[in-house]
Amino acid sequence: MAAIVLEGKERTEFGKGAARRMRVAGLIPATIYAGGNQPVYVELPMRDTTNALRHTNALYQIKFGDQAKHAVVKDVQRNPVKRIIEHIDFYEVVAGEKITVEVPVFVEGTPKGAAVAFVDIQELAVRADVTNLPERIVVSVDGLQDGDKVFAKDVKLPEGAELAEHVNPEESVVTVEVPEEDVPEPAADTTAAPADADAPAADAPAAKA
Repeated sequence: MAAIVLEGKERTEFGKGAARRMRVAGLIPATIYAGGNQPVYVELPMRDTTNALRHTNALYQIKFGDQAKHAVVKDVQRNPVKRIIEHIDFYEVVAGEKITVEVPVFVEGTPKGAAVAFVDIQELAVRADVTNLPERIVVSVDGLQDGDKVFAKDVKLPEGAELAEHVNPEESVVTVEVPEEDVPEPAADTTAAPADADAPAADAPAAKA
């Protein structure tokens, strides 16, 4: 996937008040980190940037002034109520560099019989070139049956990607099994118990004088 271009300008005002004014003006404050170097502070158009962030693990080309930097998203801060983006942290990268990213896991296909596929790991950590970061990992469960598992080592990764070092290759990513059916509890027996034939009869009421 080609880099997504975002055009902004270098940021010279800081603090909550400045950030609030930027958001009112339709801009998002952002910081580009580059290892041990001095971070770069920019402001980006809110609408274009919000739309761009819908892509998972995208590579961005951020232009400001006469400069341009390639970067990936490190962190996004959103307003907990309005859900608008309040600040973005980017991490600068260079062509040919490999980084570790969390990639969403999806399943496709139909298991056998009544079996259903369950995703055990929602996101799988992989290392890939910054110019070819995967947006999703698709695991085929077609033809699998109750009790089958797909382990991390068996997942078909996009070309050029590999499992991150901390991932256990024997960890289950997808499990196929038949869901347990809810068995209704037996209804309570409300039928009255039959009278005991050997029990003494109740005393008859006394006759009136």
